[in-house]
Formats: sequence, structure tokens, C-alpha cells
Amino acid sequence: MIEIIATVESVYQATELLPSVDTIFFGEEKFGLRLPCSFSKSEQKELVALAHAAGKQVMVAVNGIMHPDKMKEIPEYLHFLKSIHVDKISLGDPGIIFVMQQQPELALPFIYDGQTLVTSARQVNFWGRKGANGAVLAREVPFIEMKEMTDHLNIPTEVLVYGATCIHHSKRPLLQNYFHYTKQDEVDEKPQNLFLSEEKREKTHYSIYEDNHGTHIFASDDICLMNELPELVANGYQTWKLDGIFTTGQNFVEIVQLYDTVRKEIEKNTYTTRQIAHYASRVNQLHPVHRTLSTGFYNINPEKIK
Repeated sequence: MIEIIATVESVYQATELLPSVDTIFFGEEKFGLRLPCSFSKSEQKELVALAHAAGKQVMVAVNGIMHPDKMKEIPEYLHFLKSIHVDKISLGDPGIIFVMQQQPELALPFIYDGQTLVTSARQVNFWGRKGANGAVLAREVPFIEMKEMTDHLNIPTEVLVYGATCIHHSKRPLLQNYFHYTKQDEVDEKPQNLFLSEEKREKTHYSIYEDNHGTHIFASDDICLMNELPELVANGYQTWKLDGIFTTGQNFVEIVQLYDTVRKEIEKNTYTTRQIAHYASRVNQLHPVHRTLSTGFYNINPEKIK
């Protein structure tokens, strides 16, 4: 069965998304990276209850790099997540695995999210042997290599099928530093729709996002793999992630609904390429006008990746 995982930006949006997804993804900014919203503990409890009432699951982002000050708070947060019956967490810091091994009463099912570090079946399976129930495949792995990996994967492997790709992360608050240095007032705590552009490549527009983990820079194009979904399923990639960090409100809900429609058609084997192309066109219409879509690294020849 195909699993759809989608980020949520509010409790209301979660109620709109739940009929179309299997798992909602959210968290608290202190512990989770690049989230559309940071939820309070009471809101996290409410989201878990909503999902379970709908027969769905929740995955909580605990995927930040936990420096010593934050690592001290991890046991308390894991205890809280267990108390509200979270189904699984997403993590990238091996220190959290160590904490759960040392304190089994805090252990939760987890998906390993090492971002750009997970590029082969060997790496995926390594984390499977460490207890992971799944792993997030790096966005930079082209389909040719994904296809070669298929027969060697021992745990489910998540693929980003819609959303933004982070290409750089600095612990420094670069946006905040820039505004201070230029003596400008920030519009709010997290200015949105800000971009970097390379001097010799004016069409580049690397979007910037800042949270308490630092500054994150994203690729010019967001990912849309709508047309590639049948191919992904045929090769065993049935865990789909949709990230709404830059696509907000009802538009993101409608995009998720489109992916759910295609998912059902694929499972019944009633889809047509023409239908899917139509849905892909609709995704383009719903996508933010100031952002562009592509298939990212999916169709790139691996020999051309440096």
C-alpha cells in the first residue's frame, strides 16, 4: 500500500488533510527542522487525537541536530511524545537513538532522516539495523540509482514527491545578522519569500528560511513528481512525502488531494498518463506563483552529478 505523509501548518489544516493522507507530519521548532508551523505541546496532543480518531497516524519531527543544550531536553520531550501516543518520530541525530537505547521506556518507532547523507541502499539498511522503521532518501538521488537500489532495500524508503529541497544549512542566523548589519527592520520574526540569486545566473532564486536551528537555503525549483508516481510505485517506492513549508492553506490541501487521487488510481491500476498529466498541470496552478517546479535530480544522469 502507498503511504502519503504530509506536513501540517495548523490544526484546522490537519482536519482538511486527514481524509487524503495516512500520516500527518508536524513538530515543535525547538526539535524539528524546517517546519511550516511550530506547535505547542497542547496542540501536538490535539493533533494526535484528531489523527487517531480518523484512523490515521502521526509522525513528529525530532530531526534537528541536537547540540548539547538541546540534547539535555530530549528525554523529557520523548517522554511527552510517548504520553500522547505518537506513532513514530523522524530523527537525524544518532544521539537520540542512543538516548532511546539507554532508556527503553522512552523509545519510539523512528524514521531516519539524514537528509543528504542517505544516498544508497547500504546507508538505508545500516539505519534499519540500528532500529529504524524507515529512512528518508536524499533528494539528490536520481531515478537510475534509485532503480538499482530497489532490490537491496530492507526498510521502507521515503521519497519527496512534492515540496522544497534544502541545499544548505548553517547554524548561524544569517538573515537576522544581515538585517542587523544593514540596519534594516525585519518585517517579522521570519521574513518569507526572500531569495538569493547568483550574480552570473540571474534566474536562480534560492529561497531562504530561518528557524532556531539556523538558516536554510533551498533549491531554485521545488519538486513535483506527479508524472513519475507510477514509475516510483513500480520500483517499490511507496512512501510519499509532501512538504508544504512554502505552499500554504487550501492550496496545499488541494495538492495533497490530487496526489491521493492518483494514489487510488494507481492502486486500482485504472490511471492513464493523460489523467496524471492533467493533475500535474493542476498542481502547477496551485503552486505559489513566485516559485518554480521541476523533477529536481530525478531525471539527471548520475555521471553528471558533481
